[in-house]
Amino acid sequence: MSDIAIKVENLSKRYRIGLKEETKDTFVGAMGSILKSPLSNLKRLKKLTQFSNDNQDHDDIIWALKDVSFEVKRGEVIGIIGANGAGKSTLLKILAQITHPTSGRVELNGRVASLLEVGTGFHPELTGRENIYLNGTILGMTKKEIDRKLDEIIDFSGVEKFIDTPVKRYSSGMRVRLAFSVAAHLDPEILLIDEVLAVGDLEFQKKCLGKINEVSKRGRTVIFVSHNLAAIKNLCPKVIFLDRGKIIKFSNVNVAIRDYLALDKNESDNNFNDTKKGHVALNQILTIKNIYYLNNKREHVDYIVSGEKMYFDILFNIDQKLKSLDDVLFEIRIKDGIKEKLFTLSTYLTNSNYNNLMNDSSVLCEVNNFSIAPGEYHIDIICSVGKDYSDYLIDCKKINVVDGNYHNSGKKYENILYGPLLIEHNWLKE
Repeated sequence: MSDIAIKVENLSKRYRIGLKEETKDTFVGAMGSILKSPLSNLKRLKKLTQFSNDNQDHDDIIWALKDVSFEVKRGEVIGIIGANGAGKSTLLKILAQITHPTSGRVELNGRVASLLEVGTGFHPELTGRENIYLNGTILGMTKKEIDRKLDEIIDFSGVEKFIDTPVKRYSSGMRVRLAFSVAAHLDPEILLIDEVLAVGDLEFQKKCLGKINEVSKRGRTVIFVSHNLAAIKNLCPKVIFLDRGKIIKFSNVNVAIRDYLALDKNESDNNFNDTKKGHVALNQILTIKNIYYLNNKREHVDYIVSGEKMYFDILFNIDQKLKSLDDVLFEIRIKDGIKEKLFTLSTYLTNSNYNNLMNDSSVLCEVNNFSIAPGEYHIDIICSVGKDYSDYLIDCKKINVVDGNYHNSGKKYENILYGPLLIEHNWLKE
């Protein structure tokens, strides 16, 4: 038996943008349009579905995928990352045989289960229990197989209290719980997962990630699409980075994420936002221009590696009427994805206020061990002169943290399970 689970060769998928419906202003025009509609609809349908070689690059044609080729071995867990519109979901729909490619071929060796959209394969009028049988049958399970695993599926989903309630009364989170539970218990050789776990709560995400780990350890193949880079880091040793329908990188997860973040930075031009906090009185004697991230070699970087030494480089201007400023305080507040404050880096806390600061210069904040788990975070910057706020920037920049060697232990840190902060510690015997 071949050790290749998925083989994709020169895969391409194109779509034609639909035309706007023509509306008539007069009664006679509307009646004429109704009489002509069967013929015009046929022409429109033919135009949308048929392509010729001379119009491949017209403005009304979009290539969702273009000449994509890769192989996935049995038991591998592969992540797919990329911006919205990169072709990630289109690729999974082709692998799930929901849609057909324009050209190229896909070879799948094994039973495939897919979880691409919330509630796919569910009937709103049927109960959760009935939908387990319906969805399981669609995915290829036999009735005996579903009977045997029914209690396990219901227990994993966490919706046992509502299992005999029609699905139309479920929240989106409840539907995705049930859908994932069915797909995960199918025991497929190949499991395809799109960005649906974002709908579930944190506790269920932990269960799902644990289940994906369990499935992969049993030798199953998993393709996982997500914008959650921390989850990708923790689950996927290798990653496909897609951009505008083409594979930019298929490599080690650290390399692929690095290139993805670098491309995102180049397109956003540092994405510095100088929004001021409206209800704070600001004297604007000193104003923040930008903040940059430096690695342990003091080189400008696009992301920070958790557990390593790094620097924040704050650039600022002072009022041109002044030659210099004394008694200047700086604060950098790091916040999580829901913008809850995690910790603060402050000159006040370290008793290191600045004096004799000149115009158009910068200050550095050194962090010997940036003990924060992989993920995306937000930054506030505050500066004060004496006791008065001078500049106060809210969510002025994002900071992307990628996985490193957790305190030189050789282990990765699963922040979804253990929380965002990495506090160095030891266990001792009495």
